[in-house]
Amino acid sequence: MRLNKFLAQTGISSRRGADLLIQSGRVTVNGIKIEKLGALVDEKKDEIRVDGKKVTISEKFIYILLNKPKGYLCTVKDSFGRPTVLDLVDKEKSEFGSCGKVFPVGRLDLDTEGVLLLTNDGELAYRLTHPKFQVEKTYWVTVKGEINGKILKRFYKGIKLEDSEIAKGEARILKIEKGNSVFELKLREGRKREIKRMCKAVGLSVTNLVRIKFANLTAKNLKLGEWRYLKEKEIEDLKKSAIVTSPS
Repeated sequence: MRLNKFLAQTGISSRRGADLLIQSGRVTVNGIKIEKLGALVDEKKDEIRVDGKKVTISEKFIYILLNKPKGYLCTVKDSFGRPTVLDLVDKEKSEFGSCGKVFPVGRLDLDTEGVLLLTNDGELAYRLTHPKFQVEKTYWVTVKGEINGKILKRFYKGIKLEDSEIAKGEARILKIEKGNSVFELKLREGRKREIKRMCKAVGLSVTNLVRIKFANLTAKNLKLGEWRYLKEKEIEDLKKSAIVTSPS
């Protein structure tokens, strides 16, 4: 098994997060520091440690759905002491003690609200965020100015961003009033601040952004800042949404 996949299955991070741990020299295998990616391990025989602490594959995964409010960072810990999404989860009532800490799957900006998954299932987190799995995310976007059919077509065909990447999605108008527009945007590839960059490229300024759906998950019946555990059927559907025919 690849080392990054093993670390993801321990619940310590996603696969991408595991790569960063490896590259920063924080991982050892049988006492040997590993810094290059692609290393293979025998999960039954090898002793793997992160920051000196032995890690093993989690026996139990947990999945938490959070309706994220503005003002919280999508990270486990902030070096400046700013509030993070983990501050919203009541650790006294959670099962963290039996299965390790959770981390946010993907990122929502500080000023973005909506559906956020927290889990210690690093392998699923990898599949839900990697572009090749094409997991759909739906947003409600409020912008200054009036959006029109021409702009919607640009979203669909693809917009060239400042770094020459092409971003595209399916958009439909929800409301236009008093010089502001609200539209729904569905994306299948997640890039940093992608929606704001797309809007800027077509001359629109985002004033409010809410993720209303992530794969099959919605924040229905959850107030901002509230969370709950996923139901078994939701977990099954979530895993099905992150399957492709090509090998991972």
